[in-house]
Amino acid sequence: MRDAREALMSGLTTEGKPVGRPLSPHLQVYRPQITSVLSIMHRFSGIWLGVGVLLLTWWLVALANGAGPFAVAQAFFASIIGKVILFLWTAALMFHFCNGIRHLAWDSGLGFEKSTYHASGWTVLAAAAFLTILVFVIGLAAG
Repeated sequence: MRDAREALMSGLTTEGKPVGRPLSPHLQVYRPQITSVLSIMHRFSGIWLGVGVLLLTWWLVALANGAGPFAVAQAFFASIIGKVILFLWTAALMFHFCNGIRHLAWDSGLGFEKSTYHASGWTVLAAAAFLTILVFVIGLAAG
């Protein structure tokens, strides 16, 4: 053995034959489930919300600095790339919000039955998609 990690990765089968095993088999062994996928998506949406807050801050600073900088920020958000970023930020916000409600229910001890957490997971996705489209359609109609 070359190092301690290699020692941790070796094991024996039930017949006593040596076998290599991964330290953390969660991604190699288990297939993705709605709870694990939504957990990962929740983390990514939180990161994307942080990026969106930076863009919102840029927009507010541009607004405070006068017509010239504000026109640049407005032009960016009115462009196709800006609208895609706003759509993705809205999607992240709605998903994080809906999944956060689901986690609040879990914190109170509700929804741990298999059928319930599957249904609530799909409900989170459907509600987040619906709210994202609703907010974006209202925003485009108003602007």
